[in-house]
Amino acid sequence: MTGPRPVRHRQRVVLLTSLMAMLAAAPDAAAAQRSWRINPSRTAIGFVVDAIGWPQTKGVFHDFDGRISINLDNPTTSHVAFRVAAKSVDVGSPSFNDYLRTDAFFDAAHFPTISFDSTGVEKIDDRHGRVTGNLTLRGVTHPLTIDVELDRAAGSVANQIGFRATGTIHRLAFNMNAGFPAISNDVNLIVTTEALVD
Repeated sequence: MTGPRPVRHRQRVVLLTSLMAMLAAAPDAAAAQRSWRINPSRTAIGFVVDAIGWPQTKGVFHDFDGRISINLDNPTTSHVAFRVAAKSVDVGSPSFNDYLRTDAFFDAAHFPTISFDSTGVEKIDDRHGRVTGNLTLRGVTHPLTIDVELDRAAGSVANQIGFRATGTIHRLAFNMNAGFPAISNDVNLIVTTEALVD
């Protein structure tokens, strides 16, 4: 199966990752509240699923939005939320995309929105952070933890950062049982992006 096409217009899960990247490495910690905007041309939001006897399935979501509230002086008061259109899933095959939208997987007709709302923010060190929150998928809500690593200060611009975020979603917990155990329970989330101070 071919890899996903580049991410197009709006950002979603990166909103939660930009929160932790900001907390972990912002050059001006004196500014208690700052907002960031994601550079769409420098963003890739993807997932990877393993299967027995099949190549890895790699995909993205194209349609999403969200909001970030960041407090550098008191990271625990920061918050992030995002909403994703389930029907925007893309694994590089139109027929497979349609199958993933059915009730075998995302059931986009009955559960059009995937959402995340943070419940906690933790700074681990100068390059690493963690966001915990509640993920709602197919009408079921479970906790999700995202680990964030600062890749670099993007270029020489002080108010521009790049980072990578990873996490694992256990799809069986969300009643997404199709293909198991041949198709793995674990869905690996991978997000890379650059962000600019708004």
